[in-house]
Amino acid sequence: MYLDEEIFNSEFNERTAKERAKNYMRLKDGYKEPNDKYVQSVISKIAERSQIGFIKYGTNLERKDLNVLDWINHAQEEAMDLALYLEVIKEKIKKLT
Repeated sequence: MYLDEEIFNSEFNERTAKERAKNYMRLKDGYKEPNDKYVQSVISKIAERSQIGFIKYGTNLERKDLNVLDWINHAQEEAMDLALYLEVIKEKIKKLT
């Protein structure tokens, strides 16, 4: 997954993150579990990623130290990574056919 060695070796782990995310979602006022396993999976992964990011970087997306261009640059970097991942997947699929 996206756990690096530093985080993996800490007391925090993927299972802990998933449990925390589930507990948080259950406690939220008026929250109803989605009746869709894919939506549930994405919600859990987003919550887990948020916890891991906070541990790794010591902040969350509510940070005030980035301006709009910084956020755009971060988004571009993520989009470029996505394009690379998709290219690798395409090549792997081609080799299977």
